[in-house]
Amino acid sequence: MVSKAYLIDMDGVLVNGAKLLDGAVEFIERLRKAGALFLLLTNNSRFTPHDLQRRLCASGLDIPVESIFTSALATAQFLRRQRPGGSAYIIGEDGLIVALEQIGYKITDQVPDYVVIGETTSYSFERITKAVRLIKAGARFIATNPDVTGPAEDGVVPTCGAVAAMITAATGIKPYFIGKPNPLMMRSALRQLGAHSENTLMIGDRMDTDIIGGIESGMETILVLTGVTRREKVDRYPYKPDHIRASVADIHP
Repeated sequence: MVSKAYLIDMDGVLVNGAKLLDGAVEFIERLRKAGALFLLLTNNSRFTPHDLQRRLCASGLDIPVESIFTSALATAQFLRRQRPGGSAYIIGEDGLIVALEQIGYKITDQVPDYVVIGETTSYSFERITKAVRLIKAGARFIATNPDVTGPAEDGVVPTCGAVAAMITAATGIKPYFIGKPNPLMMRSALRQLGAHSENTLMIGDRMDTDIIGGIESGMETILVLTGVTRREKVDRYPYKPDHIRASVADIHP
């Protein structure tokens, strides 16, 4: 029998902001003892994998950098295939900027090929206005992920999808979303992991990104209740996860 591999969302599954969730360390140790392949998968494009590794380590979770895959990396892979050596105007932080610079993209506000938006804690009116004008002038519109909110220690915060909606309202143009639930993100992660969808579980806290993305990519899915989606909301969706667990503490490979 082929061993299962695991794609694991981070925020709301292993951590909540900077706080490590109960059972996360033990869950990762169980995966290692079982010899299971795993990759942490996040729609948050703010941080580089090295940044995330350091943040997780500070929280008490030791994860190698090659086991972390972000929507910024998936976005960079997509743009490299679509338009090698192109240019982009970015609303985002180091995770997105570094990912695009590493594929040789020019970061510019002068007639860019793309406007690319991701997460940041300082969405400025000036930069959003610039993005609107560039898109109206012909730049292609890319967003790293469709999440409109994300979990934080003191509640939810607005994220990439909310800002993308504002820019769409101003331009009449919808972005192409790279991150979950786009199967593009899932397949990119599976390639990096060296796994096949039929032998992989997707573990996440959001029905509208993690679970539907896993289903559409042909993976077995596990919803954990430590993040966005509450148990009483699950039946409102036209699809369902294969399993529901209170947390990763209840998942045993």
